[in-house]
Parts: sequence; structure tokens; C-alpha cells
Amino acid sequence: MADNKYKMSRERYEELQKELDYLQTVREKEVSELIKEARSYGDLSENSEYDEAKTEQGKLYSKIAEYKNLLENAEIVEHTHRAGVIGIGSRVKVLDVEFGEESEYQIVGSQEANPMSGRISDDSPFGKGLIGHKIGETVTIEAPAGELQFEILNVTY
Repeated sequence: MADNKYKMSRERYEELQKELDYLQTVREKEVSELIKEARSYGDLSENSEYDEAKTEQGKLYSKIAEYKNLLENAEIVEHTHRAGVIGIGSRVKVLDVEFGEESEYQIVGSQEANPMSGRISDDSPFGKGLIGHKIGETVTIEAPAGELQFEILNVTY
């Protein structure tokens, strides 16, 4: 299996580290207490509280493993700041040439992407299509609906 690297900012890495620390300390103790309390109710074969607590423990351990994997395979991406050139961390204002609509996006690592809030992954077709281009250029992006053209209006960091 190929090693997957997860691109993320230093801020996102630190957020994940804090969340992992919380899960491994505070949350793990809370779940252990739930299990201990549920055991005290007697017969485990018909004890729904015990089953729920064990399910919660399974979810917790799964989340801990996921965060550890993300952190172990993290690739910290430093924002590139070449004047007017789009890179990770750039905020980009584009004009959809066909529809005349302006939109604004930020190019981020895949672990920080949230298209609904305008945070586009550098691995997405749109993100890849914009990286390396400058203000005033028109880029063509391959999309399922066909080729889309965008004029780059502004780039900030």
C-alpha cells in the first residue's frame, strides 16, 4: 500500500493534536466510567447501557486511530507567497466566464477542505487547475459537466 500523505496547515495539525490529546485523556476516562457504571447493573447479556458504552468505546478508539494516522502521515504545507501567484493558502476571486458570476475561494490542503464554506482542496480538479496561475489569466477546468473557464480576478494571502 502506498503511503498517503495528508496535506494540512500547521494550524490544522495542532488542532488535530489537541483533539487527540482530549480523546486519549478526558474522553477515554469518561467512556471507561460509563462501562464501569453499566457493569454494576448486573447481567451483561441484557444490559443495554453496557452495550451502548462498549459501542461508544469502539467509536472512540476508531477516532483515536484515525487522528493518529492523520498526524503520523501529515505533510505540513507552508503557504507560498509569490506575488499574485495562486498556491496553498491563497484566497482567490474568480469570474465564471460563461455565467458572469464571481466567486471567492481559499486553496487549502485536503484535510481542511470544506467546499460549502469556500475552502477548496489543492487536490481537487478546481484547486489543481488554479495553482500556479496569476491574476488576469483565464484557466480551463475539466469538470463532469464539461470544460469550465474562470478568469482570475484577485489573489491574496
